[in-house]
Amino acid sequence: MSVIDQLVAGHHRFRDGYYQENRERLVDLARQGQSPRVAVVACCDSRVDPAVITDSNPGDIFVIRNVANLIPPCEGKGTWHGTSAALQFAVCGLNVEHIIVLGHARCGGIRALLEGEQQGEEGNFIADWMSIAAAARDHALSRADLDDFEARILACEREAIGISLNNLMTFQWIRERVEAGELELHGWYYDMDTGILSRLDTQSRDFVAL
Repeated sequence: MSVIDQLVAGHHRFRDGYYQENRERLVDLARQGQSPRVAVVACCDSRVDPAVITDSNPGDIFVIRNVANLIPPCEGKGTWHGTSAALQFAVCGLNVEHIIVLGHARCGGIRALLEGEQQGEEGNFIADWMSIAAAARDHALSRADLDDFEARILACEREAIGISLNNLMTFQWIRERVEAGELELHGWYYDMDTGILSRLDTQSRDFVAL
């Protein structure tokens, strides 16, 4: 069976199983529209599915995925803004009450950043995108307490979450809602080796297991 055939077979199982068991809710979502209270900015890594690791149902979370779960700073017109547009829809269109930046262990984008893929090379979209987290890379490489490369990758993965949280506050419509107490920002980190999800403590700057 080809990989496409496997996907089709999986859809048939979904249609005959999960869909039938949850038909009323799914039809209601289709007709009434979505109203998630939480937006999650996650990595496009196939091993880290926000809905799976939080055991969420359709309609529960609005998911935005990109390489390394990064959020760029607010910019003017002139380029395409997929992540920024999705955030604006979540905040201004759906009125979500929480935004979670969900990082994870063994992130290929962060590894590429630390291994020094060259920004600005023609067609190297990944390197240009990962430059958003350049400060996280520099911080991880400068830490004298980290004695191996894998530890620096872990530090960079976590530091990049903080950078994205800071960048969220450069969007006026996010900053205004945060300051008004209408929107909360969260930094989470998923360790796929242990299955443990941690949150960023904004006071200590450490990650605490949930």
